Amino acid sequence: MLNLKKKLSDLAIRAKSLKSGLSHKKATAAVLTAALTLGAYNTVSADSMKLTTVYYVYLNDTYIGTVTNKEIVKQIIAEKQEKLASSYKDIDIALGSQVKYIPEQVFRSTANNSEAVENLEKELQPQADASAIVLDGKPVVYLADKQTADDVLKKLKMKYVTEAQLNEIETQKSVSQNALPPLKENESRILDVRLSKNASVEDVRIAPGKVLTAEQALTFLQKGTLEDRKYKVKDGDVLGSIANDHQLSLADMLAINPGLNEDSVLKPEQEVNITVTVPLLEVIVDKEVSQKEIIPFKNEYINDSSLPKGEKKVKQAGENGNRLATYTVSEQNGKAIKKILTKQEVLVQPVKHIVIKGTKVIPSRGEGSFSWPAVGGYISSQMGYRDGKLHKGIDIARPSSYTIKAADNGIVVSAGWDGGYGNKIVIDHQNGFQTVYGHLSSIRVSPGETVGKGSAIGVMGSTGDSTGVHLHFEVYKNGSLKNPLSYIGR
Repeated sequence: MLNLKKKLSDLAIRAKSLKSGLSHKKATAAVLTAALTLGAYNTVSADSMKLTTVYYVYLNDTYIGTVTNKEIVKQIIAEKQEKLASSYKDIDIALGSQVKYIPEQVFRSTANNSEAVENLEKELQPQADASAIVLDGKPVVYLADKQTADDVLKKLKMKYVTEAQLNEIETQKSVSQNALPPLKENESRILDVRLSKNASVEDVRIAPGKVLTAEQALTFLQKGTLEDRKYKVKDGDVLGSIANDHQLSLADMLAINPGLNEDSVLKPEQEVNITVTVPLLEVIVDKEVSQKEIIPFKNEYINDSSLPKGEKKVKQAGENGNRLATYTVSEQNGKAIKKILTKQEVLVQPVKHIVIKGTKVIPSRGEGSFSWPAVGGYISSQMGYRDGKLHKGIDIARPSSYTIKAADNGIVVSAGWDGGYGNKIVIDHQNGFQTVYGHLSSIRVSPGETVGKGSAIGVMGSTGDSTGVHLHFEVYKNGSLKNPLSYIGR
């Protein structure tokens, strides 16, 4: 009698401890049943009372029902797991681990197997034991296992380096960079390969439909997500070209720019909406590069007051030098984002380019007297009529040098080809006089240029209607032709 009371008391206590999973009514019913059984003990023989075991079934800590045999539940789970295994061949499906059983011995069973099974089939959801690639603390993609996840991250890196280079980097990490041998000309080496975000792999339990293959995960990490951006219109841009450059259809382009249509004319600096793909994860490759570079020469200018303003003379020709430069370069998804010069060795020093610049101001107004326009020579033909035609000036031939000089200060009015004159220069001396220089082989001045008395303006030649190398020289005063011999001196 005392043993039975103790058992019933223990039963009541256990029923109370199950209150979190069972309804209050069921816990109370269990105690009442025990109490009634105890009251009836006086009239019923102990041998006729039998305890039966029932199982309270919990799915992820949620009460599902009560069964007389837990094998009923296990059978349901096994059948469902077998069916799922054919759909998810490479994924470990976890079903049984979600279910817990709490056994209880009772005098009168209230178990309802069919109700428990129905509730279980309704609530039981497949879960996969998988591995997540976590970026900056956030899971972004799920794979079947850690090895596959690690392989995806490795394959992403191998889009930009080889496997051999990855292995070499791991070897280098055990050696100080200061201990690495110096690079030779045009050599390079990879210092590190890293990811743009803090990446880790964690074990998770997730719906199997969210688990991707390695190829799908790699593509997802590379393509990333779409982001809205602003694009500033450039000269020549049209909607179609902007859409094409950003992998958008024209319809998509118009959809995100409601104020535009196919016939809209875009203006430079106008902003339009675009969408761009932003990778979830990018690869950064740090390199060390050695290359031979040109050191450009510098220009130095020296003023010379004895040289007419605008004239220049090269005192020393510049020469480029060269150096061996070492850079650390960071590339993100193959594009350089940083380049730092870390070391340089000058192989050849550059030579300055030194130019002397004239500062002497040449007056544009003539002095009123003309100097001999050639270097030596004699008058081979004077002004006057020849064969019924007027020879408008004098011809000077056989000089000691073919340089032709301005007879006085002035401004070049014209310089170029003029029919029978050949190459011709006209100078206005700003005092009523003009001089003409014909048959030149080449011209050294330009219209509008100020020239000084005796400065070189061209080279004697035989262009136009000429029978030999000579200078044809004319003088005009206030528009009237004059005999040069009345003004020229030697």
